[in-house]
Amino acid sequence: MDRRDIHVLKYFSSFVSVSHGKVINITEPTLAFCPLAEHLYKDFSGIRVNDKEAIKDSIKKVIESKIKDYGFFTDERKISFDDVAIRYGASEMLMFALKKGAIDAAVVVCEGAGTVITNKPEIVQGIGARMNSLLLTSPIQRIIKKLKTVGCQVIFENALIDQVRGVKEAIKAGYKTIAVTVCGNSAEDLKALRLLEKESGVRIILLVVCTTGLAKDKITLVRDYADLVWSCASFDIRQMIGPLAKCQLSEQIPVFVLTKAGMDFVSAYADESGVVKNLDIRKQYLFSNKSGGQCVHLGSYKVFISESKLPVNTRNMPIFQDKN
Repeated sequence: MDRRDIHVLKYFSSFVSVSHGKVINITEPTLAFCPLAEHLYKDFSGIRVNDKEAIKDSIKKVIESKIKDYGFFTDERKISFDDVAIRYGASEMLMFALKKGAIDAAVVVCEGAGTVITNKPEIVQGIGARMNSLLLTSPIQRIIKKLKTVGCQVIFENALIDQVRGVKEAIKAGYKTIAVTVCGNSAEDLKALRLLEKESGVRIILLVVCTTGLAKDKITLVRDYADLVWSCASFDIRQMIGPLAKCQLSEQIPVFVLTKAGMDFVSAYADESGVVKNLDIRKQYLFSNKSGGQCVHLGSYKVFISESKLPVNTRNMPIFQDKN
């Protein structure tokens, strides 16, 4: 049967639809400026804040460049990377955690395959690096075959995204320390995953990603159950979760670490793992590229750890479109 090839992701606050390697639709963006997007992609430089058409054009160019350079959404998908693409990226941290044995496996999402289990550092980075919030996908047999060939477990042949089922299958496979990425809109899964952790006796590290525009009731679930959360362009995340965090990675797009398990996970990303592991979790810490405090190396970057009341904000933060 010929299935429709359709993939939907959220990028720069817009929903982007891709079919047969082509961007076919982009919804109106609510975001006007993102410091990370401007840093990573020249297409976002110099755009007037409320020029929605220019922003949509830049979104299209960025997604098209990922299709061209990395084969996203096509048979040519590259699935193995070992470079650090984003200083505080989720897949980067997962890659280092697997390398150092801090986790046994990662449950992640790949376009064309849906929920995937992998224990290989270069594959978790290949899947996640440069990929944005994937909400819906359909099977791409070549991608599924590539993943299976390198030992990944593709949970659903129809490329369904179900992270709870993915973790259940990882437990069945014998993994004892499992990290899983959960999209903010699926925050209801966090409670189920914590219950699964309690029932199974395994350790589950919950990484909440893609939180722009997240409703406050879902942020409450994130606050109650997550180990780490990427704030993206959510000011509610900063206000509701920042004050409760053990540490904050970055000021422009903060990553908040909420638990001791989360701190241990982050420590695997540091060359000086012991420094991070031994931080007093009764205090709050900022990890920043600004000089001052204890110097450590995260991924391929030098950062400084200092005690600080959280959250710490900066002027160069995301900006939303005028509502008028």
